[in-house]
Amino acid sequence: MIDAEGYRENVGIILCNEFGQLFWAKRIGQDAWQFPQGGISPNETPKEALYRELKEETGLQIEDVEVMASTHGWLRYHLPHYLIRRHHNPICIGQKQVWFLLRLRGDEKGIRFDLYEQPEFDAWRWVNFWEPLQEVIAFKRKVYESALLEFAPLLGIKAQVPKVVKASLQSR
Repeated sequence: MIDAEGYRENVGIILCNEFGQLFWAKRIGQDAWQFPQGGISPNETPKEALYRELKEETGLQIEDVEVMASTHGWLRYHLPHYLIRRHHNPICIGQKQVWFLLRLRGDEKGIRFDLYEQPEFDAWRWVNFWEPLQEVIAFKRKVYESALLEFAPLLGIKAQVPKVVKASLQSR
């Protein structure tokens, strides 16, 4: 669904393990890493979209995770000019997302990318909490930073981007 301002409604998923590491996935056939995310269908709540997208993109089921939190509102990013599909109506200029922090309840054996005909990802790994800020595509970075800052205290992490991470971002 695209709202009146041109933003596609979406959910973002930050999945952590028992050590506070985050699930980081590689888009199929690309060298682009990101958190799972996906659109909210008409008549679907963000939480319903969360569980659907979680299953579609990671193979995990409701019982495999615990929802720890969601962001207090929509986080928005604009698409770069070259990614805006001008021939679509309505035109989507970006995404507005509700982010969820999940904890993996069991082991990681349930993570699978082969359940659907067109998987989103072809590889994954556990990463340190702030690492995604250094690897995600630039136009998504502010949204990732906002979500991570909001969720950090829930994992016992100081809600401040470490200086070393900030320095690496400024050098790009």
